[in-house]
Amino acid sequence: MRSGLMPAGVELYSFAPDGEVTLTDRAGARKLGPDAEFLRFIDDGQFARYFIGDAKTSPERPSNATYKLGIVAPHSAFTPHAHGGEHFVLSLGHAECALYDASVNRAVTLRLGPGEMLRIPELMPHSFANRAGRPLQILTANTGFGIDHDDYAITAEDARARGDEALAEGLGRLGAAPGGTTWRERTATLLRRMAMRLETR
Repeated sequence: MRSGLMPAGVELYSFAPDGEVTLTDRAGARKLGPDAEFLRFIDDGQFARYFIGDAKTSPERPSNATYKLGIVAPHSAFTPHAHGGEHFVLSLGHAECALYDASVNRAVTLRLGPGEMLRIPELMPHSFANRAGRPLQILTANTGFGIDHDDYAITAEDARARGDEALAEGLGRLGAAPGGTTWRERTATLLRRMAMRLETR
């Protein structure tokens, strides 16, 4: 469909395997970039664009949840943190998530591929990472809190300031650099790029 025929208010997002995001609406098609359309996402160099809710969402200013597009820089990981509400992350690339399981006092790392979604309970220490050499697109939903709220991303430093040594200790057990991608994953990415060229108009 030509952009001029799209109904007003309708937006089409295209997620390329190389990390580029294209937005098409009635005004035309444009690539989204961190310079204008995104907000800082927990750490410098990480970015988010809100679809539902906003950075100021909170129990006092509710929108029930926030839903946003995140762009994770190549070969990088977020500072270990925990959220005040539960958290869903859909990976559109090659990611991993380090999680601290307090019930067994152990950190585990889950490797995620494109199309896999992770649910993380509230206050579980974790750190999401990009294993690839290109930007990683993620779709994230958080119940109750936007980025500006103090309970959105509680770091070990924040937990200590609150007197929560157990949470601070769990967060301190996460911090390894992200792993890399396998030759199978790199080949699959190449095939997805080829498929996208064949499928898109």
